[in-house]
Amino acid sequence: MNTFQTDARKILLDAIQASLPDEAVKKAIHGKHFDFEGKVIVVSIGKAAWNMARAAAENIPHKIDTGIVLTKYDHSQGEIPGFTILEAGHPLPDENTISGTKKIIDAVSDLTEKDIVFFLVSGGGSALFESPAGDLTLDDFLDITDQMLKCGADIVEMNTIRKHLSAVKGGRFAELCSPAKVYCIALSDILGDRPDSIASGPACADTSTSEEAFAVVEKYGLKLTDTMKNQLKKETPKCLSNVTMEITGSVTQLCEDAAKTAASLGYTPLILTNMLDCEAKEAGKFLASIAKTIQKDGLPLKPPCAVICGGETIVHITGKGKGGRNQELALSAAEGISGMEGVIVAAVGSDGTDGPTDAAGGIVDGSTKTILAEKGISISAVLAENDSNCALAEANALIVTGPTGTNVNDLYLLLCK
Repeated sequence: MNTFQTDARKILLDAIQASLPDEAVKKAIHGKHFDFEGKVIVVSIGKAAWNMARAAAENIPHKIDTGIVLTKYDHSQGEIPGFTILEAGHPLPDENTISGTKKIIDAVSDLTEKDIVFFLVSGGGSALFESPAGDLTLDDFLDITDQMLKCGADIVEMNTIRKHLSAVKGGRFAELCSPAKVYCIALSDILGDRPDSIASGPACADTSTSEEAFAVVEKYGLKLTDTMKNQLKKETPKCLSNVTMEITGSVTQLCEDAAKTAASLGYTPLILTNMLDCEAKEAGKFLASIAKTIQKDGLPLKPPCAVICGGETIVHITGKGKGGRNQELALSAAEGISGMEGVIVAAVGSDGTDGPTDAAGGIVDGSTKTILAEKGISISAVLAENDSNCALAEANALIVTGPTGTNVNDLYLLLCK
């Protein structure tokens, strides 16, 4: 690996390291006054749940009566004294999702106004923390979630549907905890850090409406059963008096940390946006076009430079291959920067997993397309089949970190020298 590649990877990985939740949870707890008059319950959900729970266990200045972690398979890292560690499916819920959520509901049942629930939330919580409302079943959730993933609905649209079909989302979990006080500490994986959309807002008064949910159904032509339609008509809580919420990390901080590392390595950084939200393949083409303008005209800045973006792109699934949005972005950019020297485009998920793969994302340069062509691999054909993981593996262009313990959206980097 050359120095240029090493620089790119360092910028990405240092930013992810700086976004780990341990310090964020400490800051959220230290200096705060809590009335520890009754039971102390800690519930931690999402891909970063284990790390957040460990930090809470080490920093809450009181005995924890009950602790539960509900995270993605292979995202826990051992025992935490006093905690039950549970794992479940993501991005699709499974039977362990339902049973794990039931254990959490049981833990917060029959609480009093003297009790306090520390509710630690991170990305992935929407799929991992679920209890179907009313007469809905897990199969209903699998059906509607699969439809939304395939049609390209964005995370806010998906959560609008999920909240209205769930017994724990859209503020309903806070209602279950009432009259106990809920202190929610959240890592944001939502563009713009909208509180009621983080993990579909289990402890946040919901601003979305049934009318908006049905608008999403109509926009994408989603097929709902009569049971789903009836549940979708029921409004979520619009006011909660027992919750305090603090957002402790986001993609904004992720981009800022990437810029700091880039500057320390001698690259002039520019954070172009922290709200990139479009088709992954189009985002790849966009970054490639910026690379061309930089090399041709020195705009928006002259090399050596680092153009940094954050956000969350989407993928419309048309094939049966293996990949993820960050890998599609990188592979699409490889087409646009083909033959260019001194240019790298990389994209990673801060949680370390991109789609249903073990890669965090991909990193490409001007030679990637040639390497693939020599092996008889067409980038356009691969993208049509959504098989970016296999193609990037052939070009030795995958970024593999393993689960990182955090989840604050995705980071995109264009590095020019």
